[in-house]
Amino acid sequence: MAKDAKSSNADVTALPFEKALAELETIVQRLEKGDVALEESIRIYERGEALKKRCEVLLREAEARVEKIARDAEGRPTGTEPLDRD
Repeated sequence: MAKDAKSSNADVTALPFEKALAELETIVQRLEKGDVALEESIRIYERGEALKKRCEVLLREAEARVEKIARDAEGRPTGTEPLDRD
């Protein structure tokens, strides 16, 4: 990654999940359209990778928090249900 790309992606670590995901979706849409110049495509792809990693970290942290909440004082599970019920 180029030096300026690293600095432009540094702010990703401060983004909340919703903003990171929204920006990532915008990048995907732009790349899927295919009307972005090569250099710009590479730059926004790199940013997209940084945003994806940020979202993954935040999701892992949220999952850990939910698991912690779902246990009693002795660490036993307390009547939990899967988060992705359909």
